[in-house]
Order: sequence, then C-alpha cells, then structure tokens
Amino acid sequence: MTKVLICRTIYEKLASAFTEEQAVLYNQRVEEISPNLRYCAYNIGDQNAINDLMQMRLSAGGSGGMMAEKLETLITQTRAKQAATMSEVEWRGRTVPVKIDKARIFLLGLADNEAAIAQASSEETKERLYETLLAECRDTIQAVREEIRIDVKTRERGSEPEGGKVSNLQFLHSYLTYIKLWTVVKRNESMAHTLQAKLKEPEMDDSKRGPRPQDLIRLYDIILQSLAELSVIQGMEEDQTFQKEVALKTLVYKAYRCFFIAQSYVLVKKWSEALVLYERVLKYAQEVQSKAKSLNNSLKDLPDVQELIAEVNAEKYSLQAAAILDKEDVAETPIQPNVKENKPLCDRLDAFRLDPTLVGKQPNLVEFPPDFQPIPCKPLFFDLALNHVAFPPLDDKVEQKGKGGLTGYIKGIFGFGS
Repeated sequence: MTKVLICRTIYEKLASAFTEEQAVLYNQRVEEISPNLRYCAYNIGDQNAINDLMQMRLSAGGSGGMMAEKLETLITQTRAKQAATMSEVEWRGRTVPVKIDKARIFLLGLADNEAAIAQASSEETKERLYETLLAECRDTIQAVREEIRIDVKTRERGSEPEGGKVSNLQFLHSYLTYIKLWTVVKRNESMAHTLQAKLKEPEMDDSKRGPRPQDLIRLYDIILQSLAELSVIQGMEEDQTFQKEVALKTLVYKAYRCFFIAQSYVLVKKWSEALVLYERVLKYAQEVQSKAKSLNNSLKDLPDVQELIAEVNAEKYSLQAAAILDKEDVAETPIQPNVKENKPLCDRLDAFRLDPTLVGKQPNLVEFPPDFQPIPCKPLFFDLALNHVAFPPLDDKVEQKGKGGLTGYIKGIFGFGS
C-alpha cells in the first residue's frame, strides 16, 4: 500500500506540473491506481474499503482486466463469509430457512445490487447492472430447482413436506421467481422512461431514426407478461393481498400501454381511434385510484397515474385541435372538377379536367376508328367494264343483207333489172 501511495503521489505531482490538456494522461493513471489502493486497504484490515470496492465493481468506471477479476473474487469471498451467518429469509409473512450457499450469497447481495442500480449515473450502467442481477438470479433459481428435485425424491420415499402445503424449498423458489420477474418489470420500466424522454425531444438528425411509440408498446407488453406470470406463482394463489397488488400493478401498466397505442394512432392521423384509447386510459387510471385506497403501499414502486391523467387530458386537447386543423386543410384545398366528357384527350388538350378513365385500362385518348372525310374525285374516268362486255351475235342479220341487197345493187348498176 505504501508503494501504491508513492506512485499515486508522483503522478499527481506530474499532473500539477503541466497544463490541463497535457495532464490528462497523468490524471488517468491516478484513477487507475485508486482501485489498487482500496484493494490494499481492504487486505490489511480496513473493512470500510469493501463498500468502495463494491461500488467500483458495479459502476461503469470500474477497472477491467486482472483487477476486475480480483474484485469479483474478493466480493464473492466477503459475501460468502457474511452468508455463513445468514440462515433464513422472510417474505409475505413467512420465514423459510436458506440452506443453499448460492441462494444465501445472492440474497445477501440483493440489497447492494438494488442500491447500486438506484445510484447509477447513466442508463447504460443501469442496464448492465440489471442484466447482472438477472443473470445471478437465474443461476440461483437453477440451484434451488435442483434441490427441489432431490426433495421430491425424498418425499416420494415417505417423508412429509415442510411448512404445510408448499415446502420451504418451493416457497424459496417462488420468492426468487418473484425477484426475477419484478426485476424484469423494473428494467423494462426504466427503458421505457428513457425512450419516453427521447420521444419528447425534437429530432435533430433526420438520417437517424428516433424512438417511436411502438417501441414502448413492446416494453409494456413484456411488463404485462411478467405480471401475468407473477399472479400464478406457486404458493401465492390463495394470498388475496398479493393477488390484489398484482392486479393493481397490471392496471397501471395497462394504462401506460394504452396511452402509447393512442399516440401511435395520432402519428397516422387516426383521430377517432386515438380519442377512444385516451378515454380508456382515463378509465384505467380512475380504477387504479379507486382500488389504491386499500393498497397504498403497493403504489410506492409504480408510476404515478395522476401524472398520466394530466398528460392524457393535455393530449386530448391537442388531438381535438389537430383534428380540426386537418379538416380545415382538406376544405381549403381546391377541388378540381371531376367532369366526365366523351371527347377524347386529343380534342381537349387546352382544358384540364380530372378524368379517371385516363388511368384505366381503356383511356379515351383519340377517336378510333376515325370518321370518314370527303375527298375530291379523280379528273378522268376510264370505262374499264366495256372490255368485259359480251355482245350478242349478229350473223343472221348480216347474211340477209348480203343476199338481197348486194345482187339488186349490181343489177341496178348494169341495167339488168329494167
């Protein structure tokens, strides 16, 4: 520890000898040395240093590599030592013994993990801590499930189950399942709050797609699914108070889911559908307020429905104004006359008319076939039919004229007839 302190002091002095830009590297070295200093302090007997080490391990600024592995090992060993004194846990008015070491370590560090999530400085850190907590919870549930299998085999041999209808192991399994499902609810709620804040911000970059109400609907679907699984946890079926609390939480998240469905309809200008959904949100919220009088403690971890009611009322006024403005825009748009004419398009090129037949299968573009038009006749006429006319024979008439007429003519010339 003395050598680490000397090293940190040297870097601090070097950082103070330069400007801020030049001292960045030295300050970075000082930050990297701090975890080693706390680690040394813990190893020489400073029990207060473990809290700082846990905070460093859970925060985004924790060191990585070999130091991170040492911190994990150290924290696990510390929890294992503390878990040796832990023998039971109480939930929903029932105390059950915890004999599984993995379950002891997890339950012992549960409060620290939840406190670290509440103190997380960024959403990335909070998301990482939620994932770490869920992974530890799943491993613990698996360990308890294996013990339940062994316990079932023992019961089949004739021994009676502990703790009444539900054995202690099964009740511990139900408690861990409750922790897992409720952690999923809180994680998705945290993500929904982050997306909701981004949804209200104006979009600066058009190329990058921002969040949409549909993204939040998916998160609330997962929340409602987790709550539905909570209501059927083994051992909690007859606990009326527990069932009422789950039903109340379901109503709250149904209201928020319905709110974002309405906003998705607003984006596509479906005003009537959005208005109906806003009214349903108010119905859910009023039902929550009426049922919450007897379950005040159940609302401390839930979103405030009063804020949702105020937001819905504001959105309703905005919706009505947008619907009126949308109708006025439609009315102010000049309506082109939709006149049906029999004239083809080529005969009315100078006048614009909306003619839906022009984009159909039989557009009226030109007159087809075209009408007959008069044309001048040719100046000369050729009687070509005469060449094909067959005249009647005149042989009988020509022969009679030859016999009588020609002989008398010769006799008259020469005086034979006188």
